[in-house]
Amino acid sequence: MALPVAFFGLFFAYPVAAILARGLYSGGGWHFGRLFDVLGQSDIRHVLWFTTWQALASTALTLLIALPAAYVFARFSFPGKQVLRAVVTVPFVLPTVVVGTAFLALVGRGGLLDELWGVRLDTTVWAILLAHVFFNYAVVVRTVGGLWAQLDPRQEEAARMLGASPFRAWRRVTLPALAPAVAAAALMVFLFTFTSFGVVQILGGPTFSTLEVEIYRQTSEIFDLSTAAVLTIVQFLAVGAILAVHAWTVRRRESALRLVDAAGTARRPRGAGQWALLAAVLGTVALLLVLPLAVLVQRSLDAPDFAYYRALTGDDGNVFLVPPIEAVGNSLEYALAATAIAVTVGGLAAAALTRRDAGRLVHGFDALLMLPLGVSAVTVGFGFLIALDEPPLDLRATWILVPLAQALVGVPFVVRTMLPVLRAVDERLREAAAVLGASPWRVWREVDLPMVRRALLVAAGFAFAVSLGEFGATVFIARPDNPTLPVAVARLLGRAGELNYGQAMALSTILMLVCALALLVLERLRTDRTGEF
Repeated sequence: MALPVAFFGLFFAYPVAAILARGLYSGGGWHFGRLFDVLGQSDIRHVLWFTTWQALASTALTLLIALPAAYVFARFSFPGKQVLRAVVTVPFVLPTVVVGTAFLALVGRGGLLDELWGVRLDTTVWAILLAHVFFNYAVVVRTVGGLWAQLDPRQEEAARMLGASPFRAWRRVTLPALAPAVAAAALMVFLFTFTSFGVVQILGGPTFSTLEVEIYRQTSEIFDLSTAAVLTIVQFLAVGAILAVHAWTVRRRESALRLVDAAGTARRPRGAGQWALLAAVLGTVALLLVLPLAVLVQRSLDAPDFAYYRALTGDDGNVFLVPPIEAVGNSLEYALAATAIAVTVGGLAAAALTRRDAGRLVHGFDALLMLPLGVSAVTVGFGFLIALDEPPLDLRATWILVPLAQALVGVPFVVRTMLPVLRAVDERLREAAAVLGASPWRVWREVDLPMVRRALLVAAGFAFAVSLGEFGATVFIARPDNPTLPVAVARLLGRAGELNYGQAMALSTILMLVCALALLVLERLRTDRTGEF
C-alpha cells in the first residue's frame, strides 16, 4: 500500500486540498459559513438537483441498453467480434467537446434528425442522456461482459435441468454472480455522468448545468474560487458517500465467483431468439455509436483534397507553437507513461485490497481510490498548478505532470477491473503453494498472475484509452509546445472559422483511428491462449 498511498497523497489529496484552501481560507482563518451561503442560492440548488437526477437517469438507461450487448459479447461467437468490441470502446475515449458537437449535428437544428423527420432534441435533456449512453456503453459491456464470459455456464444449465425457466435460471444463478460487476459498472457510469462537463456544456446550453460545468464557470469565467471550492466539497462528499456504500455492499459477493476459461463459454448463436438478440445489439451499435463517429469522419472530409488534414501539418503561429499533427505523438507518449503508472499503482492497490488479513484502514482505501473519478477535473488541474510549483515538487515545467494527471483517472479503472477477479481466486490455492515452500512473490507469480493476466490487459487498455481522451485537467497543464489531441481539438473548436472546425474534426478522426488500432491490438492480446484460466 506504500506506493498507492504516496501517489494519491502527493498527486491527488495535496493538490485538491490546495485549491480548497485557496477558496475557503483567507485572513488567517477558515470561512466554512460560505458553504451555507452558496448552498442557499436557488440556482445552485437547481444545479445540484439536475446533476443528481440526470446521472441516475443516464445510469439506468445505459444499463438497460448495454447489458444485452454484454451478454452477446460474453456468450456469442461471431465473425468480426474483435473489431466490434474495439468499435464499442472507441466512443469512451473521445474528447467530450467533440462528441457533444457530433450529437449536436445529429439532433440539433439542421442535423440529421431535423432533416429527415423534423425532430430536434438539442433543447431537451434527451440529447444529454443519449450522449451519456454513447460514452458509457463500453463501460458496461467490458466490465460486465468481461466477468460474464468467465462465469461457468454449467451452473445455469444445471438450474435449467432442474426445471427452472431461462429467465429464472438467469435471475437466481447468473445475476447474483454478476452483481459485483454490474454494481462496479453502474458506479463508474454514475460518476462519469455526475461529473459530466463537455457534453452538458455543448448540449445543455444555458438551460442545463451540472456541478462540473458550474465549477468550471465559477473558476474560469467568474473567478470566484470560494464558490468553486464549496461546490467541489459538495461533489467530493457525495461521491465519497456513494463509494463507501458500494465498497461495503459489493465486497462480500466477489469471493463467491467460479471462473472458467472465457474462450470456452462463447458459442455461435442458436435459435431465432439468439440471432434476433444479436441483430438488435448490432443495430443499436450502428445507430447509437457508429452514426456519431461517421458524422465526425464525414465532416473531416467536407473540404476537397483532404484540405483539413493537410492543414494540420502547418503552423499559423496563433493557436499552437507547433503543427497540430504533433499532438498525435504527444498523446501516445503521455498515454503510455500514464498507463505504466496506473497499472503499477492500481495493481499494487488491488493486490493489497484482496489480502484477507488486511485491516479496515486498507479496505477503506478501496473507496478512496475511486475519488479521482468524482472530483472535478478542473479542480485537479488548478490544484496541480498551485501545489506543484515549489521544490521538491516543482513539476509545472516538466513533461511528467500530464501523465500523472492522466494516471489519476486510470488507476480506478485498473483497480475496479482487477478486484473482482483477484477476490475470486480460491485462497486455498495460495495456501497450498505456500505450504509447498513458495515465497509470497512466487505465490503471486505462479497462482495470482496467470488468473489475472487477462484482467490486467483489460485494465491497461482502459487506462491507455482514458489517458488518450482525458481533457479536464490536461487542458490546464499541457504545455503550448506539447499539446495533447483533446487539447488541440478544444483549441481549434474555440476559434471561429470553417478551417479551424474542419481541422478539429480531422484531429478527432485521427484520435478515433488511433484508439481503434490500440484497442484492436488489445483484443488480440486478450484472446492469446497464454492468458487463459
